[in-house]
Amino acid sequence: MNSSTFDYAVVDRILGEIGCKQCNTIAILQAIQEYYRYLPQEIFPYISEKMGVSEATIYGVATFYENFSLEPKGRYVIKVCDGTACHVRLSLPVLEALRKELGLSADKKTTDDLKFTVETVSCLGACGLAPAMTINDVVHPTMTPEKAVAILNELKREAYKDET
Repeated sequence: MNSSTFDYAVVDRILGEIGCKQCNTIAILQAIQEYYRYLPQEIFPYISEKMGVSEATIYGVATFYENFSLEPKGRYVIKVCDGTACHVRLSLPVLEALRKELGLSADKKTTDDLKFTVETVSCLGACGLAPAMTINDVVHPTMTPEKAVAILNELKREAYKDET
């Protein structure tokens, strides 16, 4: 998408609601990412000009915090925990089953149709439920590869029902 076709109305609304002060940079980026599911490259020069803050400063914030993504993410973001508790309770086979089912890998995290993203995280804070994963921030406890694929198949039915 080039900047001549990018619709800045959403960004303008967010800037209007939050305010264009530098102290609001994180909140602005969070709101933009919530809408687009990532931070499009077009927003950096635009919000830099609107906020009167250097593009490098805004980009620095976006790349410093792990929760920000510069790559498009799917409609369903699946995070598989690989913290110690989840790892020893076999979270990696869950991850591999999801990747296999979706044709993804450690390098390719999002399906081409932007329906699914599969990521690993260091900790979900749900150690007692290990191995755990989240789908759009909803925790799914005591996962097995079979349970994860069953949940994924339900999501696929939902994601693709409008296309049949």
